Amino acid sequence: MSNQPLSTDIPITINGEERQVPSGLNIRNLVEHLRLDAERVAVELNRVLVRKGQWEETAVEAGAAVEIVTFVGGGAR
Repeated sequence: MSNQPLSTDIPITINGEERQVPSGLNIRNLVEHLRLDAERVAVELNRVLVRKGQWEETAVEAGAAVEIVTFVGGGAR
């Protein structure tokens, strides 16, 4: 028997990149884990846009495909 602790990370894909993240996250937790500004991002989970009002109740499970778009300010000159 190994003395190494069991991993609590799960594999997901974020913007096409394979990543390991802690299990048990919801969308809000994932955004915080990635240190992103929740007010400046949109999140798609498995090709479905997740509205901010649903972030708390939307679990991120192993194998999930997550796309995160960051809004950048700017304007016309």
